[in-house]
Amino acid sequence: MRIIAGEYGGRPLKGIVSGETRPTTDKIKESMFNLIGPYFDGGLVLDLYSGTGALGIEAVSRGADEAYLVDTDPSAIESINNNIGITKDEEKFFVYRMPASKALTTFLHKQIKFDLVFLDPPYGSEALIDDVQWMIVNELLKIGALVVCETDADFEMPEHIGPLRLYKQKKYGQTLVTIYEQESMDE
Repeated sequence: MRIIAGEYGGRPLKGIVSGETRPTTDKIKESMFNLIGPYFDGGLVLDLYSGTGALGIEAVSRGADEAYLVDTDPSAIESINNNIGITKDEEKFFVYRMPASKALTTFLHKQIKFDLVFLDPPYGSEALIDDVQWMIVNELLKIGALVVCETDADFEMPEHIGPLRLYKQKKYGQTLVTIYEQESMDE
């Protein structure tokens, strides 16, 4: 596992010693970033079920300003912190050890809005759709924001979630990557 491109490209990332987390493979990560745009011109990133932190770190490496990384597993938090250390830009990352729902409430109170969100909850989790709907209702997404959902290939993702419309979708073996784009709140 490594950072694929950008400022930190080629640096190795450490995995997690826990069986609870399944990191996004480098192949899927590279394809995912090719789908959403290989490089960014700033913006805030949320990696809600962060695991190793690889997706948020990759986004900052490719030009995002900051990443907010959330997980509950102590092993994941340790891995995230180790991987952030590899970047030597620790000030660009904010790590939260708490449930997703509590983190979202924290971001609401801090009035943080995101340009890019990664959601990769444990497969079979219905929390993904609930989390997206909560972010929409509480306006945590900027207009034009992208929400990238990683699920089991058999998981049915809707065409729309409120003002989010399905932008791109691709299967990689047993993994389905679904990307939504935030439209105007009036639509």
